[in-house]
Amino acid sequence: MFDKFSTNEDSGPSKRRKKGKPHCVVRHHSVTLPMYAREMAGKTRYTISFYRDGRRQRRTFTDLEKAKKEAKLIAEKILRGMQGHNDLKPAEREAYFAAQRMAKEQNTPLVSAMEEWANCRKLLGDVPLRSAVEEFLRRTSGVTLGIKMAQVVEELIAAKEQDGMSRRYRLQLQSILGIFAKAFPGPIMHVKAEDIDSWLRASKLAPISRNNRLTVVRVLFNFAKQRNYVPASEKSAAEMVAKVKVKSADAEVFTPEEMEKLLLAAPEILIPFLAIGGFAGLRVAEISRLDWKAVDMERRMIQLRADQAKTASRRIVPMSDNLVAWLNLVKDREGPVMTQKALGRKATVLARKIGLSWPNNVLRHSYISYRVATIHNANQVALEAGNSPAIIFKHYRELVTGGAAGEWFSIMPPDGWVPPKEALKRRPKNNLGTSGR
Repeated sequence: MFDKFSTNEDSGPSKRRKKGKPHCVVRHHSVTLPMYAREMAGKTRYTISFYRDGRRQRRTFTDLEKAKKEAKLIAEKILRGMQGHNDLKPAEREAYFAAQRMAKEQNTPLVSAMEEWANCRKLLGDVPLRSAVEEFLRRTSGVTLGIKMAQVVEELIAAKEQDGMSRRYRLQLQSILGIFAKAFPGPIMHVKAEDIDSWLRASKLAPISRNNRLTVVRVLFNFAKQRNYVPASEKSAAEMVAKVKVKSADAEVFTPEEMEKLLLAAPEILIPFLAIGGFAGLRVAEISRLDWKAVDMERRMIQLRADQAKTASRRIVPMSDNLVAWLNLVKDREGPVMTQKALGRKATVLARKIGLSWPNNVLRHSYISYRVATIHNANQVALEAGNSPAIIFKHYRELVTGGAAGEWFSIMPPDGWVPPKEALKRRPKNNLGTSGR
C-alpha cells in the first residue's frame, strides 16, 4: 500500500488557477480525492470534495498539510468501506478502471466527471447528450462566445458614431440599450426571446413606445450578428419577439380658425416653428436641425439634408404662399431656425393659454391632411413629408375637405401686423374650445 499526492502547483498555493481545476489530487490505492484551493480574505483555503452515502461532502482547511492528512484518512475510510461492503466483480472493476482512465485523460476526477454528466442529463431530459453537444457546436461555429452585453452596446455606439449617425440617434441608442445592458449584464448569447419579452412588458410602456424600444434592441442584435457574437444563420432572440399591434387612429388636426388664432397669439420666436410645422409638415426634430440657409425664400423650397431628415434621405419641401408670408415677418433669418430649446413645449403652453388642445404631432398631421385634400396625390405628399404612400393613404386621406384645405393654405398675417415679442400671459375669457379636428 502507498499514498500519492499529485499537484497542479507552480509557485505556491496562492497563485490563481483555472476555475474548476483541482489544486492537487490525493490518491490512496483506487480512491481519488480532489482538493481545491481558493483565495478568501487574503488567505488560501483548501477544500476536500468527496462522496459519502451518495451525498457530496466538503471539508475546508487553511493549512495545506492538515488538509492532505485529513484527505488521506478519508481515502482510507472510503477504501475500507469499498472492501467491506462493495467488492467489485471483475467486469465491474474493468469498467471502473476504464472510466477512471477516460476521466484522467481530461484531467478531471471521476466523481466530478460523473457529477457533470448527471447534471447534463437532468437538464436535457430525453435528448441525447451527444446530440445536444453537436447542435451547440453547429450553432456556435465561428461565433465568439462569452461577449458581455455592455461590450456589444459600447461597440455599437462607437460604430454608429463612425458611420456618421446623428447625435440624437446615438443618444437614443445609449439611453435604451444602457437600460437593457443593466437588465442583462451577462453574455449576449445567454439572452432568450422570452427574457426580452418579459423585460418589455415590465416597462409598462404604451404600445408604440414599446415597439420603438424593441426596434432598438433588434438593431443591437443585428449588429451582434455582424460581429459574430450570436449565430448569423438563425433568427436572433430580439427577432423572435413579436411587436404589439397598435390600434389605428385618425390623425388629429387644427381647423384653419384654430391655426390662425394660434399664429396671431404667437411671439416672433415661435412663428417659424408654427409656420414651418403647419404649412410644410416638417417634424419637430427636423425643424430643430434646420438652418435658415436651407430655407430658400426666392425659389420657395426647404431643403433637408440626409442627416437632418428622420428617414436619412435628402428631401425637398415646397413652400406655400402663406408660409413665405409668415416667415417674412421674422427679422433675423440667419443661423438655426430654432434659436431656443423646447420651443415645442412653449407652443403647447401657448395653445392651452388661448383655449386650444395640442394633440401629438398636430402641426405635421394638419399639413399632410390639408395637402392631400389640395393635390389629391398621396405619392407626392409622401415624398414631401418623408413618409410612405401607404401611411399617407391610410391615415390622412379624406380627413378634411377641399374647402377647409383652401382655407388652411390661405391663412395670411394681417396687413401691417407685427408679432408680439412675448406670448400671452393671461388666458382669454372667450376661446374656440378644445376641438383637435
